[in-house]
Amino acid sequence: MRLAIVSPCYNEQDVLKDSAERLTVFFESLIHKGKISSDSFILYVNDGSKDSTWNIINELYENNPYVWGVNLVCNVGHQNAIMAGMMTVKDTCDAVITIDSDLQDDLNAMEEMVDRFKEGYDVVYGVKVSREADPFLKRSMAVSYYKIQDKLGVKAIYNHADFRLMSRRALEQLSLYQEKNLYLRGIIPLMGYKSATVDDVISERTAGKSKYTLRKMLKLAIDGITSFSIRPMHLIFAMGLLFLLVTMLIFVYVLVSFFTHHIVPGWTSLMLSVWFIGSVIMLSIGVVGEYIGKMYIEVKHRPLYNVDKILDKELKDSLSEAKSKVK
Repeated sequence: MRLAIVSPCYNEQDVLKDSAERLTVFFESLIHKGKISSDSFILYVNDGSKDSTWNIINELYENNPYVWGVNLVCNVGHQNAIMAGMMTVKDTCDAVITIDSDLQDDLNAMEEMVDRFKEGYDVVYGVKVSREADPFLKRSMAVSYYKIQDKLGVKAIYNHADFRLMSRRALEQLSLYQEKNLYLRGIIPLMGYKSATVDDVISERTAGKSKYTLRKMLKLAIDGITSFSIRPMHLIFAMGLLFLLVTMLIFVYVLVSFFTHHIVPGWTSLMLSVWFIGSVIMLSIGVVGEYIGKMYIEVKHRPLYNVDKILDKELKDSLSEAKSKVK
């Protein structure tokens, strides 16, 4: 079995060398056990980094027999960078494991993923069983988000991020999904291939800081819900019916007050009502606008990413062979 590890990188100069060293040890261990072939490789995807990430990938490519690289023209985001890596290697390997370059996910779980693949599973999800290494705020928001997803009908794996194995045929099927608002955690379960899970114990970063800011997490959360569920639209409709009922009750109250001459100039309640209803209207318009905006982006059919350069060991070897023949 030929395994490819796809690892997106954004400003990860502090962890890359350590990451490559640990993944190399992992590769050699599995090769020694006969679980993967010696031509397996690691593909680092540089997602428009502004530091020395791409230079380090070039250096690793020259000195490490397992390292390949892809340089994207600009930063396109975590999901698109993963997609770029998987689509680059889908025709050259039997299975792909995606893992962030900080290697906070459990390396031991990758061997279990390979074992599940050999048992016939096309997709193997790494499911977090411990998030103690994550900051409290991130941990709390993640758990709440998974619960909200479930309530809104989004089919996703609880406590799973983007640490997973996919077979070649699953990757080929994934390539047919053309949406621009990419949310792999929702798309891949929808595909319906035979799947399994393995335990993933999160560890602390060895260096640097997480590039997944609160703003990026919120954007991903909104994408995940609005790309796979229309329940927010149903909730808006239900809210509209509720406000219609409240309006009818207020109308009855106003009529009774008028005929019984008990009209009180309720300035405070009036202002609160206006602001409250105005806020709900603006929120509702915002939710509807989110869906319209997604349709606007989808119909343009723009590419998810643009590749600047690919560091491919096989291409390098074939060029060297061609040069030697010319000589």
